Amino acid sequence: MGPKMSNKQGFTLTELLIVIVILGILAALAIPKVSNMTYRSYFAAMEADLKNLASQQEIYYASEYSYTAEKSDLAFISSRDVSISVNADSEGWSATATHVALEPIEGCSIYHGSIPTPTLLVPPSAP
Repeated sequence: MGPKMSNKQGFTLTELLIVIVILGILAALAIPKVSNMTYRSYFAAMEADLKNLASQQEIYYASEYSYTAEKSDLAFISSRDVSISVNADSEGWSATATHVALEPIEGCSIYHGSIPTPTLLVPPSAP
């Protein structure tokens, strides 16, 4: 009698190595994209907060005929980890937003009216 054929099923070493290589390539492509999306999400949060602040400033102006530098005068709460500084007078206002996860010189700014423009910050770019 000759050797018996077994009915063992499974993957060969070559098949497993091919799968591992493919997963490695996919991971190498995906990780930088995910990292960049995190970075961009910080700027999206700052931009959204500044747009909300602009809306609240205009609502305040409609009733008080001036802008305010006090965020407590506005129905405004910034996003978590976003810090906003506001400068205002009766003719205009400016605001600068920064995120704790970014460098201090990176952020977003907005202004309206005759108030001096805020300090120019580094524009968003991928790390």
